[in-house]
Amino acid sequence: MHATPPRKRLARRLTATAAALAATAGVLATAVPADARTHGRTVDVQLLSFNDLHGNLEPPQGSSGTVTEAQPDGTTKAIPAGGVEYLANSLRTARKGHEYSITAAAGDLIGASPLMTGLFHDEPTIEAMNKIGLDATSVGNHEFDEGRAELTRMQRGGCHPKDGCAEKGKAFKGARFPYLAANVLDEKTGKPILKPYTVWQHKGVKIGIIGLTLEGTPDVVTAEGVKGLKFADEVETIDKYAKELDRQGVKSIITLVHEGGMPASGAYNFDCDTPGAGAGISGPIVEIAKKVTPKVDAFVTGHTHQAYACTIPDPSGAPRTVTSAASFGRLYTDTTLTYDRRTKDIVRTPVKKSAYGKPAASNPRTANHVVDRNQPKAADMTALIGHWKKLAAPVADKPVGYITGDINGRGSEAYEKPLGDVIADAQLEALAPADKGGAQIAFMNPGGIRSDLAFKASAGEGDGVVTYGEAFTVQPFTNMMQSKDLTGAQVIAALQQQVSGPNEAQPKILQISRGLTYTLDLTKKGAERVPASSVKLNGTAIDPAKTYRVAGNEFLMGGGDGFPAFKEGTNKRVGASDLDVFNAYLTAHSSKATPLAPPAADRITVIK
Repeated sequence: MHATPPRKRLARRLTATAAALAATAGVLATAVPADARTHGRTVDVQLLSFNDLHGNLEPPQGSSGTVTEAQPDGTTKAIPAGGVEYLANSLRTARKGHEYSITAAAGDLIGASPLMTGLFHDEPTIEAMNKIGLDATSVGNHEFDEGRAELTRMQRGGCHPKDGCAEKGKAFKGARFPYLAANVLDEKTGKPILKPYTVWQHKGVKIGIIGLTLEGTPDVVTAEGVKGLKFADEVETIDKYAKELDRQGVKSIITLVHEGGMPASGAYNFDCDTPGAGAGISGPIVEIAKKVTPKVDAFVTGHTHQAYACTIPDPSGAPRTVTSAASFGRLYTDTTLTYDRRTKDIVRTPVKKSAYGKPAASNPRTANHVVDRNQPKAADMTALIGHWKKLAAPVADKPVGYITGDINGRGSEAYEKPLGDVIADAQLEALAPADKGGAQIAFMNPGGIRSDLAFKASAGEGDGVVTYGEAFTVQPFTNMMQSKDLTGAQVIAALQQQVSGPNEAQPKILQISRGLTYTLDLTKKGAERVPASSVKLNGTAIDPAKTYRVAGNEFLMGGGDGFPAFKEGTNKRVGASDLDVFNAYLTAHSSKATPLAPPAADRITVIK
């Protein structure tokens, strides 16, 4: 073999060096701040996102309608927020000056909704999302509250099969945006029941959007709602469709996943990357984000109703944004995605942060923004709300009770919530008569309490008046009540399941009826946090061998939320709906002259 001539070797070296320099130049070019890029190889794509709206078209009441903002001096400030009139205006204002802009959501747009939209099977919410310019959403667990067929109707349109058209002669048109359900499979065919992903395109820029819900959806939805469906693993599903999109030449991918995390602070502007990337957040989304293929460039998440904008490294160690915008339309997230036209991929570089989690002025990044109520209202949303409120008014405005002050449920951070006590007492009272079930104890799942009872009037009903619409907002599922026989051992097991098994990492503390007391010892671990000897009924220790009649809604009594002990009960008897017994209790125990006071919430003794 002849040796390569020196001149040719030199030429090759020069060519290789030039190529290396060119590659380096390309890498350096990607690191140029986005605000310095106007034309050429890269373009900035704006991603606006939100999650867990739950049909809150009007501003939510009480603490459900505020967000907490951390102040420079270490204090916090509550800011009134939310309402689709303000959300629409916020998003439209944010889009100005952005040629490339995507608006996406991470599930639970509907379900557990206030009466104004819930009364019409959430058609008003879908109509509002059409007007707001939503490009795509994932399904969430609450999209299955009324079952697969109803979710399909939300997508495709048509009148309700039982209640007919909400307005005579006007058929519901359905969502103009795709509902994405990558991991929701038909048990018979094994195929997704709706599209697994969509591709957003504008002037040659392509962004793949994968959407899915949490694998554990069957644990938080009634069995009827998920009948015939299978929910696949989140990581495996995302990896599968990211690979499929990559084969199609779509290199830029975001995932909308209805699963979330818990930041170390409840302030929306908390920096969850302190002291390091992703150090200030825990929960299921952290492991998902760490494991999913690097082909995915960003996550929009939900389910936990928390606010965060974190950077969790992907399996290759590269930074990847993971966000959530709390719930009820109180926040929206603005994320900058830098798209490289040559590689067709998103350029991911570490984000620079300023104090208190706020964006540095010279460096685009991801940040949550408050949907404050000091801005103008979107006129089309005002008209939409007015239209549906008028249709709902004959039902919604009827007074059902009176209160002396706020009775907090969703807005309470305590394990035992004042409104939880009221609801559990209402359920016990309704099912205690022998001919109604003979209940001795009632339990209420905390996630089923969707709002507070606010003292301040929301419309023209007057301060302290609880309307049917407000009660519906608290208990919107219309779950049927049940009573069952449980042994004392099973009652104790249910209480211990609050803090063990699937609920150990994130306890679900049941709300309990009057007469039942126990100790929650947070200095211990697992089931030991509820000492069996501390569980008493009317001052007498629960006898493990004795049988007790226990009441709860059909979701909880079916083992939902990680409480299999209730599923083991026997001699089931079905009662009225949870909403009916709640309304009946409010009417029976309050009047304009003798309003109901917030209870002491002293049934659970907490040791920290």
